[in-house]
Amino acid sequence: MDMKTWDCWMLLLLALPSAFSMSYPQQDSFLYPYGEAHNDQVTETEDDGGTDLIPFTHSFTFFNEIYRSCYVNNNGAISFKQPVTEYTPDAFPIPDLYMICPYWGDVDNESGGSIYYRQTTDEKLLNRISNDINKMFDMDVVCEWAFIATWHEVAYHGTESNKTNTFQTVLAADGQTSIVMFRYECIEWTTGTASGGDPHTGLGGTPAQAGFNTATEYFNIPFSRTEQIVNIKSSSNVGIPGLWVFRVDEFKVPGGCMYSDSFLKFGQTMWSDEGCTTQCSCRRSGKVMCEDKKCDEGHICVQSGQYYTCQIDEEDC
Repeated sequence: MDMKTWDCWMLLLLALPSAFSMSYPQQDSFLYPYGEAHNDQVTETEDDGGTDLIPFTHSFTFFNEIYRSCYVNNNGAISFKQPVTEYTPDAFPIPDLYMICPYWGDVDNESGGSIYYRQTTDEKLLNRISNDINKMFDMDVVCEWAFIATWHEVAYHGTESNKTNTFQTVLAADGQTSIVMFRYECIEWTTGTASGGDPHTGLGGTPAQAGFNTATEYFNIPFSRTEQIVNIKSSSNVGIPGLWVFRVDEFKVPGGCMYSDSFLKFGQTMWSDEGCTTQCSCRRSGKVMCEDKKCDEGHICVQSGQYYTCQIDEEDC
């Protein structure tokens, strides 16, 4: 074999690994493994589509109700009892809608991306998930089952850009305890054009919603349905940017407190009324304590998200 032929064979062999790797989603250690290489199934390529009812091989308790099936909806939600085809997220609470939504917005996988899902009893993966949960909750959970749904590089409806989102939801259970994780790898858009978004930026209009909803309970991740939700990858309730973790058989949130339908970090302080007369703070006990307290002299009351804060009056500067 002459030198020229040898060089050609070497180039071909070096190219083979990259050619094979292109067949599946590129894996990031932050997300649990997903894709066809891990025997995931894929939802239909359909705007506002999703799966038929998926039977579980293990029960999952969600706010004191036991479920044995779910729907994976293309528009960024897992739902129980009925599919969710709505593309513009409504504000929680929503009567008679039971859903877990890591990023409910107008996904259009006809324009790009895939939605993968599977349930698993793989011992190695379940040990990894259990260890992650136990570190965050200071518990001794031994997961017996997990359901993993991943939205991989999904585009928005009406897109005229190359912006995509990649995020993952994990439902895990050990027979008594049920855990939900939201993992955000890349978030570049918030809104489809049918929800008032800009086709070139994927921003504006009515942005995405993240959280939970049942007939009696609901929770919004901070800045849901606001333009700031595009920064959700930088937020967390467990000190790891892009990761939100919840216990949902009985609702518990590590890293802070629940106040109304929202999350406050340990030590976070805000005012609950537009006059800034009632100050509330999240204590290490996991409870929110409120007291009558007005803004200090030289400060004014301004809205900050759902709540209010006291800021220095610029006119006095």
